[in-house]
Amino acid sequence: MEKKQGKNGKKAGKPKPGMRQGIIRNAVFVFAAALLFSAVVFYCYVSDYYKADRAAAEALKTDEVSVEKTDYGWYFDGPSEDTALVFYPGGKVEETAYAPLLHSLAAGGVDVCLAKMPFRLAVLDRDAARDMIEMYSYEKWYIGGHSLGGVMAADFAAGNSDLFEGVILLAAYPVKELPWQMSELLLVGSEDRVIRMDKVEEGRQYAPDYYEEYVIEGGNHAQFGSYGRQKGDGTAAITPQQQMHETIDRIMDFVNK
Repeated sequence: MEKKQGKNGKKAGKPKPGMRQGIIRNAVFVFAAALLFSAVVFYCYVSDYYKADRAAAEALKTDEVSVEKTDYGWYFDGPSEDTALVFYPGGKVEETAYAPLLHSLAAGGVDVCLAKMPFRLAVLDRDAARDMIEMYSYEKWYIGGHSLGGVMAADFAAGNSDLFEGVILLAAYPVKELPWQMSELLLVGSEDRVIRMDKVEEGRQYAPDYYEEYVIEGGNHAQFGSYGRQKGDGTAAITPQQQMHETIDRIMDFVNK
């Protein structure tokens, strides 16, 4: 068999050592540049988030509910001795934006562990609930969340049915089948333009045997928290206080059945 010939009839040989080193340096440089660019893009993405408003700051104060900052986030300790909720915040939303809602739930008889997620994205710590449950000795646990946080909460619950009585989803939906013995509550605002309703429809097929769904007339996506308007959301026809009160009533009815 003839060996391949280079130009001018010379035999083609291996790259010289200096040439190989140059190729490697260029490859390393391109990889490092791509990695740096990705890091910058990610940093810019996670740095632009929805911040908790003044009402949220007020709800972090202790009164009849003890509010404690913890390693995992925040603990709202009210009169309950047997029932608690793990709550995952929405994507790119400061976790304390849910303080008014969760403070009121604790006052009503459901203590709450609020997770602080890495870069405010629950998808980066779906299993956060496990450590919280191990810290306390409640008889009944629920897990829930808002938007992306709710999706991740349902995802964790799907594989851990022994830990929870049920799932509470605010403008969210499951993407896996929930065990039949659990219960599910879904709340969505009629003016929500952020949540994909086709995903909500798809999520209904994953619901457990006991399933409740309520539309809050006039409510939107952002008013489940206290962080102002959200890009792409609909205009609410009710006040944030009205939406929050209806949300609390529905949740309390659900856990007390």
